[in-house]
Amino acid sequence: MDILLVDDSRTMRMIIQRAIRQAGYRSITVCEAENGAQALEKLKGEKPLLILSDWNMPEMSGIDFLKQVRAAQNDVPFGFITSETSPGIKEIAMNSGATFLISKPFSPEDVQEALTPILGRC
Repeated sequence: MDILLVDDSRTMRMIIQRAIRQAGYRSITVCEAENGAQALEKLKGEKPLLILSDWNMPEMSGIDFLKQVRAAQNDVPFGFITSETSPGIKEIAMNSGATFLISKPFSPEDVQEALTPILGRC
């Protein structure tokens, strides 16, 4: 698994995966989770190169998931793809250990710009 993609919307997970491919990352393997709690389970046996998460999800929100990941001393790059884009939300995300925040709606270029520093050029 290269990317752990966490979003409660199956449609949004498909859109994000398409944007990743359109950004040029065609050989990337993506594992999906529907919420932070499910994603934490997936992290027990895997170490992805990157986590992409929504902010608002049932069971465990994206920010709570990020805080749990960091509390476990896991320093994997963590990015949000969310409609929560106020300066306050961005500040909370970055202060909690997020690497980046992509605002919805987004383009493949937005995804490429965020992923290139982490995954390199495609």
